[in-house]
Amino acid sequence: MTTPDQGHPSSDAPIGIFDSGYGGLTVFRDIRKRLPQYDYIYLGDNARAPYGPRDFDTIYHYTLECVQHLFDKGCHLVVLACNTASAKALRTIQHQDLPRIDANRRVLGVIRPTTEVVGHFSKTGKVGILATKGTVASKSYVLEIEKFFPDLEVFQQACPMWVPLVENQEHDSDGADYFVRKYLDALFAQSSQIDTIVLGCTHYPLMERKIRQYLPEGVNLLIQGEIVAVSLEDYLMRHPEIEQRCGRGGSVRYFTTESPAEFDEKAGVFLGETVHSEHLRSC
Repeated sequence: MTTPDQGHPSSDAPIGIFDSGYGGLTVFRDIRKRLPQYDYIYLGDNARAPYGPRDFDTIYHYTLECVQHLFDKGCHLVVLACNTASAKALRTIQHQDLPRIDANRRVLGVIRPTTEVVGHFSKTGKVGILATKGTVASKSYVLEIEKFFPDLEVFQQACPMWVPLVENQEHDSDGADYFVRKYLDALFAQSSQIDTIVLGCTHYPLMERKIRQYLPEGVNLLIQGEIVAVSLEDYLMRHPEIEQRCGRGGSVRYFTTESPAEFDEKAGVFLGETVHSEHLRSC
């Protein structure tokens, strides 16, 4: 792992987008749609995915390595477009590693932007979180929502089969219905008054149509990508010292720690366009 250049900040630095696999592409899609003027690098650590079932220390070290790769490629701002990494690695990287690596660089996550607004959508005061086992176990959503909306009651449900369904392109098949109903039923069994649900995994937007099909009428479904994109735009406006470093060529480069051919095929499903990635050896 090399040390990034800590000299004069570059004025043409790409914005880094990281995920353990493909799900972060749903966040990146919305970020690029809202902020097309900037340069981006997307890195998927597909060789070591999924992160969800792994322990805290492993997720932290894997995430830090990938953030370092993006720093080495010139990024001054990195978005962890992964709920598991945001839940289990972001705080340590922000408070422990950035001061050591380069205090002028920034790493943001996807959980806080969502928790800052979720209370505005709920009338019953009861909110559901659908996420991976790792994110649910971390209680990151529960803790963050309490900071902004202490009166909200939060119910969590892990959906371990949804990511495999998406990555095997079975998320829109008839077989997916069983697992959509199963996890939604388990969530609403905790409280029938839930009126707002957060899709707390970046893979899940690809299952939006199926999920809405089985949601009770009037339940709000919050998609992270749209919220994170608005939050990032606001962040850049409030931090001109960071925004001024961002390159504005509209370029995109994709890197994967797994096979580029496999990444290109699956990423095309998430983005709805042709993707050409480069291989990056994981640490």
